Amino acid sequence: MSAAPVITGLGVVAPNGLGAEAYWAAARSGTGAIGPITRFDASGYPVRLGAEATAFVPTDHVPRNLVVQTDVWSQYALAAAAWALDDGALAPGDLSPFDIAVVTSSSSGGNAFGQRQIQQLWAESPKHVSAYQSIAWFYAASSGQLSIRFGLKGPCGVVASEGAGGLDALGQARRLLRRGTSAVLCGGTEAPISPYALTCHLPAGQVTTSDDPATAYRPFASGADGYVLGEGGAVLLVEDRASAERRGAAHLYAEVAGYAATHDGRVGPPADGTHLARAAELALADAGIGAAGVDAVFADAWGTEAADRAEVDALRTTFGERLADVPVTTPKAQVGRLHSGGAALDVATAALALHHQFLPPATTAAGAWQTDGARLVTGDGLAMTLDNVLVLARGYGGFNAAVVLRRPR
Repeated sequence: MSAAPVITGLGVVAPNGLGAEAYWAAARSGTGAIGPITRFDASGYPVRLGAEATAFVPTDHVPRNLVVQTDVWSQYALAAAAWALDDGALAPGDLSPFDIAVVTSSSSGGNAFGQRQIQQLWAESPKHVSAYQSIAWFYAASSGQLSIRFGLKGPCGVVASEGAGGLDALGQARRLLRRGTSAVLCGGTEAPISPYALTCHLPAGQVTTSDDPATAYRPFASGADGYVLGEGGAVLLVEDRASAERRGAAHLYAEVAGYAATHDGRVGPPADGTHLARAAELALADAGIGAAGVDAVFADAWGTEAADRAEVDALRTTFGERLADVPVTTPKAQVGRLHSGGAALDVATAALALHHQFLPPATTAAGAWQTDGARLVTGDGLAMTLDNVLVLARGYGGFNAAVVLRRPR
């Protein structure tokens, strides 16, 4: 069995594109999707901007009976998983159902569904609460729905490490493949733009209150005061390489060469970068390469001056004097922070970058970048030779994760 599983299928739901092809075209051109919140009247909230997946119409992608049973967060996952399987040319019946696993990440579950049912409870009576409330809000709902929808009977689980969750789900997928599973659907999606979800985010003070979509979310920029909430994420089809080659997989986007996770030992926003650097170093060691072997970095890009400074410190610890030579990109600046979906979307973007040998830009907007020597990719992006890329992610609560993706040979 290969020590380096491969990503063979990509499914993306993003504010600036549905499906991997449409999303890549938007990411490559720096097309952003941040704007005024339209899902509800946000005029009474200090936060009025979001990055909504407005092109996603649930009934276009999910059977109607499932639409009434699930929150839109799970609907994103169902659509993305179907696209990942189709992209990877893998029909669930091609393998034993016990050979395909599901691992998703979740930050807050089915917020909007839960809020609607609580409103029904208070305004009407318990008889008006949907029976599906018991499962639709739950962190593991998307994993369960994917398993049921596609008839998958392999290991099924969920990880809850906030913004680092997409990388942690990929790390768990790799463990399952090493234990004998042939294929895993993994990743994460998020739907945090609802009154209840937004209210939960406000006390932490990490979401920007800017009213200017062009400058609201400016990771690594002077005066950055927080991130914008985004919707969507990605589901990846990850396989044991021998199994993928045996069945003639349509794509080998990237090898999952290294993974590691650490914790800051404190609850709150990102700390000083020490443990993020440790995660990066452990992932590089796991991949069998040093910092000199990294061609580019997909940064976490929290979006506050303190957190971004901590990430630059982590990069400086990892790369030393070579930092100025390593391109750093943050495509999530175009679509906001998707929390559990963000790291999964970054992995999908990095896999596409390896496939196309092109780094999409952080943003097309001008800004006074505070990268302290780091080389941030802006403007039109960067065509270059990419063999190994490092993807970093952090989550509120002290979570850090790092993944090394390698171009397949």
